[in-house]
Amino acid sequence: MRNPDIDDKQIINMYKSGMSFKEMTKIIGLSERAIRNVLYKHKIEMNRSRSSGQPRKNMVNEGFFKTWSNEMAWVLGLIITDGCINKTINTITLTQKNEDILRLAAKYMDADYILAPAGKNKSTSTLVINSKKIKNDLLALGITANKSLIVPFPKVPEEYMASFIRGVIDGDGWVQKKGYVMNITTASQTFAKGLLTVFQNWKLRSEITIEVSSTGNLIYRVWVKGKTYLPLLANILYNDAVEHLESQKKANMLIHSTLNK
Repeated sequence: MRNPDIDDKQIINMYKSGMSFKEMTKIIGLSERAIRNVLYKHKIEMNRSRSSGQPRKNMVNEGFFKTWSNEMAWVLGLIITDGCINKTINTITLTQKNEDILRLAAKYMDADYILAPAGKNKSTSTLVINSKKIKNDLLALGITANKSLIVPFPKVPEEYMASFIRGVIDGDGWVQKKGYVMNITTASQTFAKGLLTVFQNWKLRSEITIEVSSTGNLIYRVWVKGKTYLPLLANILYNDAVEHLESQKKANMLIHSTLNK
């Protein structure tokens, strides 16, 4: 009997991640033929070598989240804001409109660049990582399935904090085109307070505002405000010694920088 918690998208993600049909049948509760029928229905290109039940090679550095680094901290920030940990299977997905961000995350993680197929109502790209070890390491950092309301602010070593915050902003930050304000939106009060503490420690003009969503949940916006403070934030986040993407968010932060005058 098919597991009611597994939809077609998850079946496709499992196949794309390199899981064998033999492994999939145990989780999904369908026969190999039924799983193939789901893939055929969605016009997923089949790899005939998979019929033996042997998984396709799917590379990823499974120790990536065991040791802090600027790269690890940046990807962690992305996963907290734009990632999803599957409750049922050992799959982590990262969804982003900017595919350059996904490519850089895959590069840092030494991961095969496997994207989930876009659906009728889905135009953004989704990177798929299949690893029980990585899922467990994220759980140890407090990053769980259904994390949006309860995600904690992780204990990031100070030397990697700028990279972590850069990942958060690259994932879900908004920077006004005029360069006067930046905000990060989260449904977790604990995470919002952690962000505010970091910005206050950096001597930035910052505050939290609270709204109520259409579903009745509280939404927290953490702000950095002022044309003199956004360039200061950019100088912290985009240190030349750390590899980063050139983005419109960075450009907007630096509009009022005296270095550009």
